[in-house]
Amino acid sequence: MKKRFAIPAVVLLAAVAGGVWLAKHHPASPFEAAEKSAAAPDLVARGEYVARASDCVACHSLPDGAPFSGGLEMATPMGSIFATNITPDPETGIGAYSLADFDRAVRSGVTPDGRRLYPAMPYPSYAKLTDEDVRALYTYFMEAVEPANHPNRPSGIDWPMDQRWPLAFWNMMFTEGGVYEASTSEDALWNRGAYLVQSAGHCGSCHTPRGPAMEERALDESSPLYLSGALLDGWYAPSLRNDPNTGIGRWSEADVVAFLKEGRNAHAVVFGSMADAFNNSTQFLTDEDLRAIAHYLKSLPGDPERDGSPWEYDPASAAALAPARRAEVPGAQTYATKCAYCHGADGRGRAPWIPPLAGAVSALAPEDASAINVTLNGSARVVAGGVPDAYRMPPFRAQLSDREIADVLSFIRSAWGNSGGAVAPEAVAELRGPTDPASSQVIVLQMR
Repeated sequence: MKKRFAIPAVVLLAAVAGGVWLAKHHPASPFEAAEKSAAAPDLVARGEYVARASDCVACHSLPDGAPFSGGLEMATPMGSIFATNITPDPETGIGAYSLADFDRAVRSGVTPDGRRLYPAMPYPSYAKLTDEDVRALYTYFMEAVEPANHPNRPSGIDWPMDQRWPLAFWNMMFTEGGVYEASTSEDALWNRGAYLVQSAGHCGSCHTPRGPAMEERALDESSPLYLSGALLDGWYAPSLRNDPNTGIGRWSEADVVAFLKEGRNAHAVVFGSMADAFNNSTQFLTDEDLRAIAHYLKSLPGDPERDGSPWEYDPASAAALAPARRAEVPGAQTYATKCAYCHGADGRGRAPWIPPLAGAVSALAPEDASAINVTLNGSARVVAGGVPDAYRMPPFRAQLSDREIADVLSFIRSAWGNSGGAVAPEAVAELRGPTDPASSQVIVLQMR
């Protein structure tokens, strides 16, 4: 008979009891004794700006719903969860929250009744927000957002994984807490950029690799893993460090500012999840804040061992696109008929409107998810300064088979000096099922 390991009942009961206590224990808030007072217009305006920087719209709004009324489905390995209503509706939203309640939800991930929020809500980053920005954010939501009576959807996570009290232990292990502390060895511009990237911008939520418990493996620049790129929800969020191949090593600070302000530069155009962040967040930041973000990001060193030799353009690949040669190279014929008109036989595109594929991160990164996803589903509409884009990547899921998409992407990821590697038809099929074509219906919220 095999010996089975049994957890002593007393240990199990103690763990559960400890978890229940932690779940009901409210973290401290500096606003416990705060009294509600009339909101000054400048505080509401500051809160609106913090909401823009935090991109609250992207998760808490749907194109056909009231602003901030929730409902967005987010996939997790355990099942779907849905963004909540954060309008000041007292029944279905946060209208009954005190400032302290709001603070605990935003910076600690705990609701007034002690329920733990899933870290899809980026409270590990929001924990670094200053008290002043939290107060302003609360004032904006309570004073300037229209209440919407829209019940929250229950998660699709089954028992026992739907139990939230273990998240109290997760927080103890993986969140650092505490407001951002300025580095005395850096200037004010760098510190402002670090603050925006690490707190409101929560850039690490997508661009930092995660561990086995879905924790971000770093929360600031003290680790070389911070912002080094990560696969998330069918997209590869690339490195934001100075990696010349898989990051922004070939970008100048001005290139970073242009990307965040205009949605495009000589190297790339926003697509995937970044299109949402651009449409409702980064383009609304001040030029000074965008310069601060660029200054901070360009200070983060790359990793040559991980990134490899810097990309160099190789024109020889264009020969495979000659009419007499196309049949010899898998994917070349498809590229010539479906891609070359916009991106060029030389792969250089027509920047800044149509991005180059030669030297593109999606063609150099080992992860092929973004290349597959955007080819299958196209790119979302980019709205800059209130003007929708005229050039969009169309979806090819209805025109091309899994094999044809795999072949054309394998061609692109090996042409013009690209070194991303081949794409398998099975990888295309895996993303074809759970993904949908990008919609031209986008959320671009006029907040006031």
